[in-house]
Amino acid sequence: MDQNAVFVHAKWQVKEGNLDTVLQLMKEAAEKSTQEEGNLFYKLHQSKENQNTIVLYEGYVDANAVETHRNSEHFKNIVVEQVVPLLENREVILMNRLF
Repeated sequence: MDQNAVFVHAKWQVKEGNLDTVLQLMKEAAEKSTQEEGNLFYKLHQSKENQNTIVLYEGYVDANAVETHRNSEHFKNIVVEQVVPLLENREVILMNRLF
């Protein structure tokens, strides 16, 4: 993997009663995101301790690919407009690989 690669770690706390909707929406978002030219991977995980805690782990070839993703219609329409209102909390960390 290139040293310019950028990784995203996002931890979401889904509001009670909204998990099925969020997962359905994120399935579509993941399918579209993995088709982006600069996407390396897009993985969703669920906490074993709290099913309403979702962790996304994403990889992009560089910072420009992250910006392209964030400006994509599917990110704006699905994640920002539909999923974010169903979350209690959202933490996003952009990371560089050290070794």
